Amino acid sequence: MLLSDLAGKEIINLYDGGKLGLVGDADLEISINGSVEAIILTSRGGFSGFWGSKGDREREQLVIPWQTVKKVGSEVIIVDLQNRSERIR
Repeated sequence: MLLSDLAGKEIINLYDGGKLGLVGDADLEISINGSVEAIILTSRGGFSGFWGSKGDREREQLVIPWQTVKKVGSEVIIVDLQNRSERIR
């Protein structure tokens, strides 16, 4: 799979059906041997959803370990994060 194959896909949490973000807005954590370790989403000020209220201006990161990716579809990536708060930096 190419990185360009992931671009633009919405990330959906299987656990609660929540929309987490787009891969195009994310960073990838890659190991020294070239394998993907995690998808890292960064909040933007004013973004609601799992980041908190619309007034939050702090930038937080949600780290989605690659092992939690259950399916990469044509339009979405399904992940299973049961406790998102543990993954927020």
